Amino acid sequence: MDIIEKLTRTLESRRDADPATSYVASLYAKGLNKILEKIGEESTEVILAAKEVESGADKAALVHEVADLWFHSLVALVHLNVDPQEVLQALKDRSGVSGHDEKRARAPEPGN
Repeated sequence: MDIIEKLTRTLESRRDADPATSYVASLYAKGLNKILEKIGEESTEVILAAKEVESGADKAALVHEVADLWFHSLVALVHLNVDPQEVLQALKDRSGVSGHDEKRARAPEPGN
């Protein structure tokens, strides 16, 4: 079992866990806005760590922050009943496709 599948199963099992004893259950209990807030925080931390690496710092902090971002993104997907394998399939489908071509093929975003 790969790590994404293992994490997904763990995150799913936390849906009914006690928020007092499970960090993930506490996020689920607080709702989507709290989960999204954590994703925003982690995104900022990734940006700051990346800037540090560009300035010569060790990459360990960046790796840690990206792991946190991916983890909280998985929490959001599971919370919304979206199988993370769908994201992996989307990445697989894009493999070998020009980024410009892939973006042009997407449906226009609302308001554009």
